[in-house]
Amino acid sequence: MQTIGELLERNERFYPNKEAVVFESRRHTYRSLLGRVRRLADGLHKLGMIRQDRCAILAMNCMEYMELLGAGDWAGYIVTTLNFRLAEPEIQWILGDVKPKVLVFEAQYADAVERLRAKLPDIEHFVCIGGTPPAWARGFEVVVDSGTPEGPPFRSLPDDFGAMVYTSGTTGRPKGALRSQWRWVATAEGGSYASEFSSRTRVLLATPAFHVGVIGYAVQAYWYAGCVVLQRSFEPAAVLKAIETERITFTFVVAAMLQALLDAPGVDDADLSSLTNIVTAAAPVPVPLLQRAIRRLGPIFSVQYGATETGATMMFAHEVRPDGDERDVKRIASVGHPGPRTRIRVVDEAGRECPRGVPGEVLTFTDQRFDGYWNNTAATVEALRDGWCHTGDVGYLDEDDYLFLVDRKKDMIISGGENIYSREVESAVLAHPSVVDCAAIGIPDEKWGEVVSVVVVCRVDAVVTEAELIAHCKTLIASYKCPKRVTLVDALPRTGTGKINKVALREATRAAV
Repeated sequence: MQTIGELLERNERFYPNKEAVVFESRRHTYRSLLGRVRRLADGLHKLGMIRQDRCAILAMNCMEYMELLGAGDWAGYIVTTLNFRLAEPEIQWILGDVKPKVLVFEAQYADAVERLRAKLPDIEHFVCIGGTPPAWARGFEVVVDSGTPEGPPFRSLPDDFGAMVYTSGTTGRPKGALRSQWRWVATAEGGSYASEFSSRTRVLLATPAFHVGVIGYAVQAYWYAGCVVLQRSFEPAAVLKAIETERITFTFVVAAMLQALLDAPGVDDADLSSLTNIVTAAAPVPVPLLQRAIRRLGPIFSVQYGATETGATMMFAHEVRPDGDERDVKRIASVGHPGPRTRIRVVDEAGRECPRGVPGEVLTFTDQRFDGYWNNTAATVEALRDGWCHTGDVGYLDEDDYLFLVDRKKDMIISGGENIYSREVESAVLAHPSVVDCAAIGIPDEKWGEVVSVVVVCRVDAVVTEAELIAHCKTLIASYKCPKRVTLVDALPRTGTGKINKVALREATRAAV
């Protein structure tokens, strides 16, 4: 198989009655999913779309989202996912960059789309999911009903680009990451190995479908003809109910989501025994939180590291031992090893291999990577050199070749000529029992150039002072790395993909100085 469309066809042929996708009360077997995919693909063809034309979608998680992604994979359309949390000018910029022939949108965004229509002359057709379509748009079901069961007279090819996901754009404009169909297949195979999937896998996805994580885990489930249970959004009570009623085996969380699940009413009474693997990513889970989670759910937590542009590393659940010896506990902060078909390097500014324990930029070499950025040759050349993907992440390898991430290159703080990695500061702050979330940034200082400032979210019932947090950090890291300023907030600003928005934090913090 060299396209995701071929993978869906294989599952429809051999496992026609297995559940493929569940969303609320709607359920697709592989047979019914592919039937809708073909008809939708043909309906889009009747609107003028051909292989490698772009179709954008502005929607929250819904069944139609998965159907459109499938139609793109089967027919060779480039489905571009839009972050519905963006402001209208940001959405306009991405649509102006992509120039899709068709824009699919949920009815709740009709007013916003109408305001943008005159500014986006390249969009020829508008398709509305749910509700009563505006006069200038077609209904999604009308487009599906116009298609034939055989689909359009063309199919996706291995070198065709599949779904295009835009980066979060925390610095500069977002960039559309293009990945070939054959690379999406490699992502399905390699990712399902890292996630330890099987034919019995039932994946719960509650993060937004515009994110590469949802698309990636979905195709991983398809690799084994598993089932994807999609939720509208992350709601702890709904997640717990879905795990119990749908007998979920796998889900993905960041630390804040895990905290919310463990704090949710009824968590102690919920039947979560079907879970066999929970992947954590984005940032290491604080050890006390992980210990609490393992006490409730068992030793089923693993770690993965990747990006919109590339797959990278994983650490299996049997390696995650928060109650082990000092070496085991330290290793929890790592992101593991590369998979069998992935290589990593850690290099300095001159491209030389860094010695063990010395931080440098993390490079990956894998089929599970993007091919380039849409309309951005300069950024593509910068990111892809000699086949290696330059992640922009700073990390180091320990004596056993476990990869530890210490920062993003752009987030490094330089104070008095010393490089300070914000993640190291954040780990120290998060070790305080009253802290649930934090971010470290550099703020201007006349003497040192920059000093460390931390923005902290504490437990609801906790009382902690700036002096107490600084003193706590001094017991864990060197004094020059410790924060000089502490700001307490109720929540940290995040991008649409869930990452802490340090650009917004820097602007707000510096304005307050």
